[in-house]
Amino acid sequence: MAALLVATLGATTTVHSRSPVAMPDARDLAVQQTVEAIIAQARGRVGVAAADLDGGGQVLINGDMPFPMASTAKVAVAATFLTAVEQGRFRLDQALSMMVPVAETRRRSLSAPLRAGPVLAAQQLLELMITRSDNHATDGLITAVGGVGAVNAWLARNGIIGQRLDSTMATLVRDDGRINPATTLATPTTSTPRAMLALLTAIDRGGALGAQSRAVLLDTMTRTSTGKNRIRAGLPDGTVFAHKTGTLQGVTDDVGIIRLPDGRHLALAIFVAGPEGHTAHAALIAQVTRAIYDGYASPAPHGSAQQSR
Repeated sequence: MAALLVATLGATTTVHSRSPVAMPDARDLAVQQTVEAIIAQARGRVGVAAADLDGGGQVLINGDMPFPMASTAKVAVAATFLTAVEQGRFRLDQALSMMVPVAETRRRSLSAPLRAGPVLAAQQLLELMITRSDNHATDGLITAVGGVGAVNAWLARNGIIGQRLDSTMATLVRDDGRINPATTLATPTTSTPRAMLALLTAIDRGGALGAQSRAVLLDTMTRTSTGKNRIRAGLPDGTVFAHKTGTLQGVTDDVGIIRLPDGRHLALAIFVAGPEGHTAHAALIAQVTRAIYDGYASPAPHGSAQQSR
């Protein structure tokens, strides 16, 4: 599965979240209008970012608005850890501890206390974190790399502007529901759609990770078992794609990279924050996915996109 994604990678150039983007052409505008009509039914906030990474073309809706990342933040955690593997600080077969929450008997602390839990190989923690969205595995990897600050430093070094982790997963889950994400922009652990698109692009294009690490991450993301009624539900049967979901109270996210019929890669990030519930949010994500997939399934006419700086 990963070979289908990795085999069509282009030149290894770092992609920044404020880099030059293609001027919208007729295709981009048509896709954007279709997506805007779909999300008009939502009662909260919706952010969408999509890019044809090989043929050019991009759609951004609320592209610079921060949204709760929920577990889509685990993509950056994985990339940070895999970079540490490339640097020789860790091995994928190295034994590492999960980190599990400790019950708080007194006044709530700023960060949820953690203790070492079951010990597994690092690759098993990575698998659990991405495919099953396991929070204990995630906090084990966050702890191993040096905390959320290390993840934010990795994002900064790779030019990802507008995405940040504010806490461990244990703290994020403990404090879930304290802020209404549909009406409040300043929620913990956020990303703009543009920043998530930049992260996915940097991973897919090879600027953020070496070839082996990129293959490991994309292959793991193809096995994600959560969110079957989100991006997956909007794609034709048999479509190869690598993704990561995120879910909190009032928050339903899905982000990933889709392989189009001719081998081009389509990066897609959809964030939904509103009162409708996860089932309605998932249906919206599936509709948006299908509109974007159909819009970019065929290559754009040669030379139709112009660069804007």
